[in-house]
Formats: sequence, structure tokens, C-alpha cells
Amino acid sequence: MDIQTHTDAFAIPGILSFSATEQGLIRANITTAECSAELYLQGAHLTAWQPVGAKPALFLSNRSAFEPGKAIRGGVPIIFPWFGARTATPESPRTDGPSHGFARICDWQLAFAAISGDEIHLTLTLGPSDLSRSLGFDRFQLAYQLTLGRELRMQLTVANQSATPLHFEEALHTYLAVGDARRVRIGGLSDTDYIDKTDSFRRKRQTDAALVLTGETDRPYLNTETTVTLDDPVFKRRLSVAKTNSKTTVVWNPWAEVSAKLADMSPDGWERMTCIETANAGDNALTLQSGEPQTMGAIITMQEVAD
Repeated sequence: MDIQTHTDAFAIPGILSFSATEQGLIRANITTAECSAELYLQGAHLTAWQPVGAKPALFLSNRSAFEPGKAIRGGVPIIFPWFGARTATPESPRTDGPSHGFARICDWQLAFAAISGDEIHLTLTLGPSDLSRSLGFDRFQLAYQLTLGRELRMQLTVANQSATPLHFEEALHTYLAVGDARRVRIGGLSDTDYIDKTDSFRRKRQTDAALVLTGETDRPYLNTETTVTLDDPVFKRRLSVAKTNSKTTVVWNPWAEVSAKLADMSPDGWERMTCIETANAGDNALTLQSGEPQTMGAIITMQEVAD
């Protein structure tokens, strides 16, 4: 659908409108009494959410590519059906395909938009496409429900419509905006096992009560369903990420050396972001039987913290 078709079907005067980039990506522009937000239909990619009176909650790289078929750096990319590079599974030996899967570079369909009180509710869907079929995924359905207000609620539902099992990984790859990544403290992951991808994928256990970032960090924490908090003394706030039906939490920051190598990230972009991702990946990958659905959710809230 084009901008006019989306406007005719879903626009809410003064609250929800549609526009496009020069490259043709359609985005939804949201302004409610409680927040502002921006969502691209490619990837169902939320690129901004900002409660009224607060600083932006999400980081978006100023070098992001807003082009068809290219992933956007920042916001909340949707990762499906594999996390990182594709690896062989019991169902398929294939290892080809784009990093983090195809969902974040496919065009989703907006299926529902409504305002309830001071919150806006959106539902987007994704089914098989030429790209997914070429990668062996032709019998699935995704539904993504967003509720935006003073808090951000996200729910990703996967349904297997095939006669055979569907093995997959998934993540809401959330880039949180921070004042200085070197000063944040991440809580909720003490006494939790993780894979240190910066140290030859060694398995380790966090013993400190809070994680303080001191260099490149890429850690899938396993078998954890706890709420994770990020305390930011520069922005004087606490961001909390609560989740449901997710057993993996990924903490990622590329730090200076890796950030400098990313074409879609400014060399100092790493200082202003920290990813806390709600996921089911690696040891916690999922298999759905024929006809079976699964829903994973995350709720992000923001609390001001005094000096």
C-alpha cells in the first residue's frame, strides 16, 4: 500500500499520519498526549519512542540507511528467524541468508491502528515473501502488537502453519539511548550464565550485582526471565525492560573499535547507546509444532532518578 492508501485506512487526525523517505520507505508518525514515536513499515521497525517531557528512550544512528532491503541501525529491529549468522538446525542444514534473518528487511502490513485513552495500539503482520521462500520459510505468520504511551509494550507472535516443525530464534533488538555508555549500570543479571562472544564464545557467569561496561560487550544471558534495569546517571533516569516468554537477554555495545568499522554508525555512536534485547536465542531457540503459536513480549518503562 502507498501513503494515501495507508492514510485512508489508518490515519487518526492529529495522532497518526504517514510519510515516506526519499528512497520510498513508508513510516508512521505518532503523536499522542503521552508520547511521540516513529515506525517504519519495513521491518515493522520502531525507530523512536519518547514519553512527553522526557528525552528519547531509543537510540537511532545518524548514519542509518533508510533504503529498501537495508536494515536500520537503532530503534527496535525485529530479529527472526535466526539471531546473528544463520546456523544449521535439525530441520535444515542451510547457513545462507542475511544476518539476523529477514524480518527486519521485509515490508510488513499494517493491520490495525486505534487510540484508546492516551495510548495508541498498532498491529503489523508478516507472512511469506519471495525472500523468505528463497530461504526455506514459506509457511509461517508473524504478528507484532505495539502499545505506545507512557510505557512501551511490544508483543511478537510467531505461528507455524507448516506440517513440519519450525525451528527459530527471535529478538526485539532494543537500542536504548543513554547519556554515556561508560557510566550506565545494568541490573537484574547477577548469578546468570552468559556466552561471551568477545572472548571466543566462552561460557561465563556474572557474579557482580550490576554490570558496568568497560569495553566491547556482546553477551547473550541464558535461561533468564528477569526484568533488567539500566541506571543512567547522565540522563538521571532508570529504564526497565520487563519481558514474558523470553529466556535470553542480550546486552550489546560495540565500543569504539567495532563502532568505527560500522558504516551505519558514527565513530562515537557507541557512547550514546546500549542494547538490552528480549530474545530466545542459542540454547533458548524455539521449535513450534504444526499449528502452534508462541508470543514473546517486552515492556519498557522510564523512571526519573534524583541525583
